[in-house]
Amino acid sequence: MTKLYTAVAKATGGRDGRTRTEDGVLDLLLVPPRRRRQGGRVGTDPEQLFAAGYAACFQSALSEVARNDRLDVSSSEVTAKVTLGMIDEGEYGLAVELRVHIPDLDTDQAARLVEEADAVCPYSNALRGNVDVTLLAV
Repeated sequence: MTKLYTAVAKATGGRDGRTRTEDGVLDLLLVPPRRRRQGGRVGTDPEQLFAAGYAACFQSALSEVARNDRLDVSSSEVTAKVTLGMIDEGEYGLAVELRVHIPDLDTDQAARLVEEADAVCPYSNALRGNVDVTLLAV
């Protein structure tokens, strides 16, 4: 792999701690989802961070493949749902659902672009074969 960019973040305290990027631009309190639902501290969790990153990365990949086809996807939206669950006794895993809304294209064009974006998105490439990812052109 030819390196293009490296992001650096440090976490302390795990799911009930803090994460901060090396440059300090991102500095977030981490709170387990169950504690947030119980009215505890205000913060985020790793799955939300992953969902945000994947949605943004996939949106960029979608824009790239659309540009190659001279299609306008500027009004598109990508929503990532990242689910934490049990895959085996005592083992955790993730599942992802990506909902891609491209209002200016017909269903077949949208589905084709979503498949092409999945092939070039770095997050998709990293997850392929390891995490169940469902792609939906909606």
